[in-house]
Amino acid sequence: MMKKLFGTDGVRGTANVPPMTPDVMMHLAVAAGQYFKNGNVHHRSRVIIGKDTRLSGYMIEPALTSGFISVGMDVMLLGPLPTPAISMLVRSLRADLGVMISASHNPYHDNGIKLFGPDGYKLSEQVEHEIEKRVFEGELRNLAAPKDLGRAQRLEDAPGRYIEFVKNTFPKNKNLEGMKIVIDCAHGAAYKVAPTVFWELGAEIITIGDEPNGININKEVGATSPAAMQKAVLEHKANLGISLDGDADRVVMADEKGRLIDGDQLMALVASSMKEQDQLRGNTVVATVMSNLGFERYLEREKLRLVRTPVGDRHVCEYMRTHDCNVGGEQSGHIILSDYARTGDGLVAALQVLSVIVSQGKPTSEAAHIFEPYPQILRNLKVHQGNPLENEKVKFAIQAGEKELGTKGHLLVRKSGTEPLLRLMAQGEDEGQINKILDRIVESLLDENLMDQPLKAVAS
Repeated sequence: MMKKLFGTDGVRGTANVPPMTPDVMMHLAVAAGQYFKNGNVHHRSRVIIGKDTRLSGYMIEPALTSGFISVGMDVMLLGPLPTPAISMLVRSLRADLGVMISASHNPYHDNGIKLFGPDGYKLSEQVEHEIEKRVFEGELRNLAAPKDLGRAQRLEDAPGRYIEFVKNTFPKNKNLEGMKIVIDCAHGAAYKVAPTVFWELGAEIITIGDEPNGININKEVGATSPAAMQKAVLEHKANLGISLDGDADRVVMADEKGRLIDGDQLMALVASSMKEQDQLRGNTVVATVMSNLGFERYLEREKLRLVRTPVGDRHVCEYMRTHDCNVGGEQSGHIILSDYARTGDGLVAALQVLSVIVSQGKPTSEAAHIFEPYPQILRNLKVHQGNPLENEKVKFAIQAGEKELGTKGHLLVRKSGTEPLLRLMAQGEDEGQINKILDRIVESLLDENLMDQPLKAVAS
């Protein structure tokens, strides 16, 4: 068995390949169930399980259910729901643990699980480590007696509960009447709830990515492939477009001209509005090292502070909790608004953006593009086994690039936590300069035979 289960965002891998196999998932459920099982004799321990639309969810869900039942936990099966719904419902239902079966923005052949504690937050690394230890002991211990086995049931009104929760985050004195909105559900977890939310708030909606078949999640749709949504906005002459990822914990948008609005722009818009209403705690926004320098400069002009964390919404959330901040997120569209939710919620974030747009009465193109991004280049490199960042020649190329950019740019090179890739990001005032810096790093990797040819280069 592998030595590590948890990565940067729960457990993730290829479906039916360790760790995403029924036996590993059952052992993981036993370990997590033992850790979270409430010993109160007057309280039956309860776990809730949601999933996205991947075919492999039908394999993983019963394996997890079996494991939890075997340690005496009752299981509530919620069916396809966004990840943030699990975070909300684990608290609303007074459950001891919440599980989301999803690989987020990955293609259908991957799957994963994300675990939420009874407080609605993702588990800490310390708790994940303790669960891993129990799994790797290799034995099923402390199983329930036959009379103490858990029970499983489906909660039919789970989608309705989440829909009402999301709608209640929108100001009561506003609605979306007169707005035409394209909603891209990525053939994923929000394919039913997202259209309902915006329609019930008064919008005319055009829905795409709402026909999941088990293998089309995120395929040429969704927040990681927003071109389909942008095209639909232009075709239908919509006021704006909203694109969610497979588990709907991230969102990107497009204005009426089809121009993309990423997480940095969305955070800037919401934070500025909250500052005007004296609702932005600490006048601080929390983002990651990936956020654009143009975003940072804009916040400086507005006398707001940007705190950068390592990549990953967990790091953003942890800083927000520790320092009592209420706006944070990632450029990719994970936006955490802690006045409403305890994890990234694409629907809640979209509604807060729409609230500002409705209040301003401006076209989306005027309201939502509030700073000019600096040139930013992203490259994903398929590397060989091992850690190329330990190579001296590669380290020298990275250090030289950092020195050249100085305070006028930013360079980040990291291994992906979810895919076998080396991710390079450089940004600064001069696009030609940052491209040359990245070229030199790529050359060092090729010279040392540490990588295959690059997969793609993306400029933003």
